Amino acid sequence: MHNLSFDTSYVNGVDASFAISPMPSPEALASVVNPRSYVERARINGGWLDSSVSLMEQSFRENDMILLRYKFLVFYDINPKYDAVRINQIYNQAHWTLLNEEVDCTEEEMLMFAALQFQIQLQSNLPQPDLSPSGTQETDDIDAALNDLQMSLEGHTFGRRPGDITSIPELQDYLRFMKPKKYTMKSFKTYWFVFRDTTICMYKNRDSANSAPLWNANLKGCEVNPDVHISGKKYGIKIMLPSPEGMNEVWLRCENEQQYVKWMAACKLASKGKTMADSTYDAEVSSLSAFMSMQTPSPALAIHSSQADIQPELFVARRFLKKFKSQRMAQRILEAHANVSELSLYDAKMSYIRAWQALPEFGVTYFTVNFRGSRKEELIGIAYNRLVRVNTSNGNVLKTWRFNTMKAWNVNWETKHVIINFEEEDVVFYCTSADCKVIHEFIGGYIFCSMRSKDSSQTLNEEMFHKLTGGCA
Repeated sequence: MHNLSFDTSYVNGVDASFAISPMPSPEALASVVNPRSYVERARINGGWLDSSVSLMEQSFRENDMILLRYKFLVFYDINPKYDAVRINQIYNQAHWTLLNEEVDCTEEEMLMFAALQFQIQLQSNLPQPDLSPSGTQETDDIDAALNDLQMSLEGHTFGRRPGDITSIPELQDYLRFMKPKKYTMKSFKTYWFVFRDTTICMYKNRDSANSAPLWNANLKGCEVNPDVHISGKKYGIKIMLPSPEGMNEVWLRCENEQQYVKWMAACKLASKGKTMADSTYDAEVSSLSAFMSMQTPSPALAIHSSQADIQPELFVARRFLKKFKSQRMAQRILEAHANVSELSLYDAKMSYIRAWQALPEFGVTYFTVNFRGSRKEELIGIAYNRLVRVNTSNGNVLKTWRFNTMKAWNVNWETKHVIINFEEEDVVFYCTSADCKVIHEFIGGYIFCSMRSKDSSQTLNEEMFHKLTGGCA
């Protein structure tokens, strides 16, 4: 039995034992579906239930087993004082999506997740600081609110001279650039880049920065993904730019980690329509730096292999087990663990969740569809802020439609067609892997989430949620 870190057996009316989960058994691991393709991932999402109808109306009876998962992957107001159970639920969902390969990651990232999981396992057996509302370490909420207010009033100062509120932050540096093309050799060339507002410009060299750029792009609405291999000192950024023909791909390559985190943070914010003047830029840089440091090999082990009982199949996805023998994989997990061995249970879980959220495929739910006028089965993904058309073989994004350009959406309940009106075009499709009601719920649910503020005192408008997701079958 794990030692729990709570003074009572309940947290906000919920059994505190739910805040800590035991290691999964080999039997449980063997019973889990492991999708081998993007189409199989889409088939799994056909199992979502109708949230507007009771379980009994959907033919469920007593003793039937239901898998509980968070459907809308937008998390608000996570507070360790109140949300120990919720944090543990999100952590477990993240863990299983990685173990089952529902969300893809690199080998270095997988080792980092395994190391964090091992740290969570160790900390679960140790007494933890009492963070419950009645605990002695409770933070004064009024002081915390005043600190937040002070920070918001002071604003963001990155890249500005003291007292200067007119200076616009920008990045300037030499980067390597490539625009990949089919049937040609890939090669990077070095150019001078200037990033200002949400626009990135490329010049032949620094001296020509005052002339017309060789290439430029506004990154608002684009897709930004990392292309990083730390041990190989590869720090790349893949940018997918929307165009009438689909998505145009360009690659940037940075010289080192410090340069990468600054440019990657700027690109990610620009894709959301934000600039480096936004208050979240520094936090994004820090988050990326922390994410990278956890993947960097540590020279010394925190725990010797003789003191650790690690079953790699419970820590890493199956495809990585094929590359290394069990003993060698356990050793690599311990090497990665040295970077996170000082984290508390809460910090380790939150680091796991944040790293999961930083993965390119996080939050994308896939479905197979037939677009209007086509009998070919294609793949779409729905995320919190966009709808994407995806290559069924490799998962590359072919087209992106942002929800902030959506004018309306509706469902023809007779023909089961989903009709979405964007500013640039209308998108009509028939879902082949799930009922159209599931698609309707995902779109309506994420629209509802986008309407919420981060104010922890905000009352949840259940009537609006059901209006947006319920439909009228």
